[in-house]
Amino acid sequence: MTRLDQRDIEILRVLAAEGRITKAELAQRVGLSPTPAWERLKKLEKAGVIEGYGARIAYKAFGPHVTVFVACELDGHRAEDFRAFETALRAQDEVTWAWALGGGFDYLIQVVTRDIDSYQRLIDRLLAEKIGLARYYTYIVTKPIKGSPGLPLALLEGR
Repeated sequence: MTRLDQRDIEILRVLAAEGRITKAELAQRVGLSPTPAWERLKKLEKAGVIEGYGARIAYKAFGPHVTVFVACELDGHRAEDFRAFETALRAQDEVTWAWALGGGFDYLIQVVTRDIDSYQRLIDRLLAEKIGLARYYTYIVTKPIKGSPGLPLALLEGR
């Protein structure tokens, strides 16, 4: 487990909100000179605390789309059943996030696609692939309420 001090947490907070910030601006915002700020950033990347950088894409800029959450139950619960399902999910571009769950459902997946017909074609493909999908429950997003680029970093401060 990586030990973080308050400056490391502040670097993460700034980067989670503004991934394209310059090194000089990052250093100023966290109260360090550029070289120590850069060294801390490289340490966080090397330790795997920072997994990568990316842009949040506004899908609406490309036209209509639909976001769907799908709760999935599998037929079998052997390691190979989970591997087959997960491999199939990774191959689907429309599946933007997927989580294995403990409890009632086996997986929760997020799908972003053009419309409900496209979503249904994805589900039909998954069912046709015979990857063990027994049941699925569809939840259509009607509007986003809150989005966060990162974890609630305040949780790290109490460690």
